[in-house]
Amino acid sequence: MNAPYSVSDYAHLVQRERVHSAIYTDPAIFEQEMARIFHRSWLCVGHEAELPNPGDYRATTIGRQPVVMVRGDDGQVRVFMNRCRHRGMTVCETETGNARFFTCWYHGWVYKNTGPLQDAPGPAGYGPDFCKDDFGLTPAPRQAIYRGFVFASLAPTGPTLAEHLGPAAKYLDVYMDASPSGQIEVTAGVHRTRYRGNWKFVGMDGYHPHYTHRSVLDAWRRRAGGNMADTHHGDPFADESGNLTRDLGNGHVLLDFFPGRSAHLDRYLATLRKQPQGEDYIASMFASYGDERARELLAWAGDPHVGIYPNLQLIGVQIRLVRPLAVDDTEVLMFPGLLKGVPPSINSLRLRQHESFYGPSGAGSPDDAELFERNQEGLQATVDPWLYLARGLNRERIEPDGTRVGLVGDETTQRGQLRGWLKLMSEA
Repeated sequence: MNAPYSVSDYAHLVQRERVHSAIYTDPAIFEQEMARIFHRSWLCVGHEAELPNPGDYRATTIGRQPVVMVRGDDGQVRVFMNRCRHRGMTVCETETGNARFFTCWYHGWVYKNTGPLQDAPGPAGYGPDFCKDDFGLTPAPRQAIYRGFVFASLAPTGPTLAEHLGPAAKYLDVYMDASPSGQIEVTAGVHRTRYRGNWKFVGMDGYHPHYTHRSVLDAWRRRAGGNMADTHHGDPFADESGNLTRDLGNGHVLLDFFPGRSAHLDRYLATLRKQPQGEDYIASMFASYGDERARELLAWAGDPHVGIYPNLQLIGVQIRLVRPLAVDDTEVLMFPGLLKGVPPSINSLRLRQHESFYGPSGAGSPDDAELFERNQEGLQATVDPWLYLARGLNRERIEPDGTRVGLVGDETTQRGQLRGWLKLMSEA
């Protein structure tokens, strides 16, 4: 399907302070998003810690195209197209598992978990020129790993992963370095949310918690000691909190809670020391990173709250992957990351914090899914199709590295994501 939109049309749809609702509702635009964003740019496929053992795999998609992320018998993590080289059937039939070989059950072609074709039944039938070496699983055209995060692109050329991440890379460091060894485990399962709304609604909005999550904020105000709760008298989303929004370029954005958290770090550490083995965790961080960096990382609390465009977000303890299914259908996968080299009680605390807000019984995530669906419903009213995204535009500043900064409730993040969207949609 060819969208009736040109590059100049996209520039009209996304303007400085407003955006046309068609980018959330038009199936033709969604088709172009699949082609221009999800089938071209760098996407996060997962984290190599999901695959601790040789043969571990997870089948998923890049856009609409089926892939499998697998740790081969040689220990290397790779991303292959989940497609037999003979007649095109998927060769990995379950979402997760462990396998030395992937077998196509159509005609019995067998592939090693490192990619090469192991066996094609009746090879004589293919003639003397048939060479198994020519028919291994097809790798994703470009693959790269940063701090264990596995990225892949279906485009054979384009910016490097380092160029794509830019200033956002250091926030992946923040997430990983909440562990004194700089390593995590991603083996605690996954929470899934599927909602009837557009994929671009998800995450990085510091304006809505006062209304959508009011009961949660009220509970935080009544709780002593948490490094989110203590920010500006229990309200990390107040404009006066000192917290910020950041547009990091290329669509990457950040809800920056570090200013408020660092201001209350000593109180947070005092509370953490009261947790079982909390003192041991703090001591291990200082031993690994030194005083200055350890205090910085402890203030972050392993929660950079960063969005890596277009499909990865690190929020709380979770690795969040966004999977667009249709213009009005989105699945969100939330994998809790557990820290290596810490007492078990610290990871238990991380899991309880995750469960308290996210997942089917969480206090916040179900509300988000509900409002996304109501948002999609409201956008069907097209008499006045423009959406106003100017909050904080009058006070936004640009830092020397080119990043844009606003207050925590400003729509700097939404504008940043849309600039990333427009850039990718406008590329030839």
